[in-house]
Amino acid sequence: MPAPAPDIGLTAETRLFVPAARKLGERFGLPWLDRPPASGYYLCLSAEGLELRLAGPGNPGPVRIDFTAGAMAHRLRFGGGRGQALARAAGLKPGFTPTVWDATAGLGRDGFVLASLGCEVTLCERSPVLAALLYDGLQRAALHPDIGDWIDERLRLVHADAVKALAALDADARPDMVYLDPMYPAGKEHVLVKKEMRALQAILGPDEDSNALLDAALASARRRVVVKRPKRAPPLDGRKPSASVESKKTRYDLYVTL
Repeated sequence: MPAPAPDIGLTAETRLFVPAARKLGERFGLPWLDRPPASGYYLCLSAEGLELRLAGPGNPGPVRIDFTAGAMAHRLRFGGGRGQALARAAGLKPGFTPTVWDATAGLGRDGFVLASLGCEVTLCERSPVLAALLYDGLQRAALHPDIGDWIDERLRLVHADAVKALAALDADARPDMVYLDPMYPAGKEHVLVKKEMRALQAILGPDEDSNALLDAALASARRRVVVKRPKRAPPLDGRKPSASVESKKTRYDLYVTL
């Protein structure tokens, strides 16, 4: 199991947001802060949404999940649709759109892209901090006029340990595909921007159970497991994949379970 991450509390930017912030805290078991801390990471509900902030001078700015603007909006418009590497790795093809368990949902980006292409996606995240950020991002996305009509239909958030959650699935609830994007050290080829990677490493701690997660995924997926890796990284746990799909900086290792 991963090393315990430091407790991260939740506060509100103004009194107006206190009731909603307290409700979020209760949902995900986050401690309440009467005021921001002097140092370290904390969550704050503002007019822009729920934000992960780093207190103190020289902080890199907040991390917020926004599926409707910035990099995500650009990716939806210019990411390549069903021809992009992620979609090909997932097995999307005419007449077949897989059901997906994103077992390491994180910031939700890849799961959201797959949902935008028609997949029914379960976003599974065990960190209460990331689960709260995802919940807030999905709630705001559901109100957007361009994408809100399919958010609730195709995206479901589960706050749980994926190893246990996958093992507990009934036979008829098993997904076609399980998607894994395990934490790995930041580097020049990492797909996340630096402030987001630093935040994820700080709140999640080291990844020490990705091998157990791969086992659980292989036992649960009806058709395949897809593991996202840096392009030149070794396969997860040294297990040779059935095939791989590459993009400019990323490799998707496929493990066929049919």
